[in-house]
Amino acid sequence: MKATLFVSKSLVVSVLFTFYSAFADNSFTAPKGYSIETISLPENTKMNIAGLDVASNGDVYAATRLGEVWVLKGGADISNTTPIWRRFADGLHEVTGLLVDDDSIMVAQKPELTRLVDTNSDDIAEQYLRVVKGWKFHNNYHEYHYGPVKDNEGNYYAALNLAHGGKTSLAMMGSDGGWRGWMYQVNTKGEFVPYASGLRSPAGIGISPSQELFFTDNQGDWIATSKLHYVEKGKFYGHPASLIDHPDYSFDKVHNMTAGDFAALAEPPTVWFPHREVANSPGNPVWDTTDGQFGPFAGQMFIPDYTFSSIFRVMLDKVNGQYQGAAMNFMDGFQSGNIRIQFDDNGQLWVGQTARGWPTRGNKPFGLQKVVWNGEQAFELQNIKLTRAGFSLTFTDTIDETSVVPDAFSIHQWRYRYSKEYGSPKLDEQIIEVTDTVLSEDKKTINISLPLTPNRVLSIAFDGIAANSQQTPSTTELFYTLNQVIH
Repeated sequence: MKATLFVSKSLVVSVLFTFYSAFADNSFTAPKGYSIETISLPENTKMNIAGLDVASNGDVYAATRLGEVWVLKGGADISNTTPIWRRFADGLHEVTGLLVDDDSIMVAQKPELTRLVDTNSDDIAEQYLRVVKGWKFHNNYHEYHYGPVKDNEGNYYAALNLAHGGKTSLAMMGSDGGWRGWMYQVNTKGEFVPYASGLRSPAGIGISPSQELFFTDNQGDWIATSKLHYVEKGKFYGHPASLIDHPDYSFDKVHNMTAGDFAALAEPPTVWFPHREVANSPGNPVWDTTDGQFGPFAGQMFIPDYTFSSIFRVMLDKVNGQYQGAAMNFMDGFQSGNIRIQFDDNGQLWVGQTARGWPTRGNKPFGLQKVVWNGEQAFELQNIKLTRAGFSLTFTDTIDETSVVPDAFSIHQWRYRYSKEYGSPKLDEQIIEVTDTVLSEDKKTINISLPLTPNRVLSIAFDGIAANSQQTPSTTELFYTLNQVIH
């Protein structure tokens, strides 16, 4: 990143730091048994990590915005106590994504997707091979490149950020053409394939164990609040600037369309992340495939948040064949802006961190940490599912049945406005009363009844619920995106 960018935005950054100080704190929230370990970094190196992955042999690879790739030898080995770092590659252009791909490393730098190959096993890449370059880069600082991820058939996927401004801005973010605001695929023939449009600032892309593609996007113009989308080829995900590259549209056609026209094309988010309540700037989603090594959340999605220096959970719920679901905080108290996370084979969750200049709760400019679980069983919400009457909430331990009453829950709902404005206030806010609660026979699941309205976001707080051990959850509020009710 050029120093002039920091100078030219110094006043804005100062204002933002003042603004965020209202909610910045040094609190630490985590389920019982989970802790954060900080990894020592190479001396005199700015490890602004924006790409992270773990190899099958335990080596941890980290890519930086300053164009370097480093490898922590055997980092995933629990017994490793003395970090051994090697600089694997340098001279790259602001890498914001990394994938360990068999015997090579794939990195997303601004102008291209590149494969790095260590030909003689000395932990230094001798070959820098272009994989694909099918888009345009206009030297706009905001034209980031995220990914890649790879499916089981050998296709790669990555995402291209919109520019700040641009000929087709329609608000704050825009495009000068060349597939900005698109997700793309590199098929097995090595061809660049535009895959999905309408992305604004898709800082996180992930692929599930079921080979389903998701991305997170950041709040801004045309994006009411940060969100998660399930991706399907050819679909439009909300920001209109990308449509100038679509074969069915043109510059003039896009500029003559209304917000209503765009809304009719857009796919609803799978999960909304209410701004400054559960997330502010989400990164890449990963799935807990550790077979219980990371605790009781097997199969669930974890996502880092840059601004909050936190990690939150997403509990997906398939309703009428479509995904929706809930988000809630998992843990905070990290040292810098969390942007990349990845599990290793030992069930540890690695966290790559940077602070570009936008404020973060963590006060360090960069870093690498990991989350470990010591096996203690905590009393936490494990999952939530929609029912015909309301919701079922399952906990990790047996519940004190005297706490299972309607007054133990506090619920309200709202919707968001789709427009060119930067974010949206909550609209049509309404308190919802729980009419009935039923505890399951195993005393781990509560079924609550309440009136349901589709196309709403619900805040469900359960401060009154306690375990038989009188333990209470570390986090007692979730946010459920109710796109549909059960037919």
